[in-house]
Amino acid sequence: MKQSIYKKRDDMPMFLSVIDVANLLGISRASAYELVREENFPKLKIVQGRIIVPRDRLLEWLDEQIKYDKIK
Repeated sequence: MKQSIYKKRDDMPMFLSVIDVANLLGISRASAYELVREENFPKLKIVQGRIIVPRDRLLEWLDEQIKYDKIK
């Protein structure tokens, strides 16, 4: 697992690959692919099964997860 090269939110590209998501979250590649298969995870499927993740939607999703964890 690589460390994320992005130090600030604005450094991130508008769309991330699944590998970028893995590096950003500090999870394995396999875990990232499992995550993007989740129904509520923000992703776009483009040509021949390629998956990209919109940066802003990913950050919103992460914020929602944090809020949900606080409620539990």
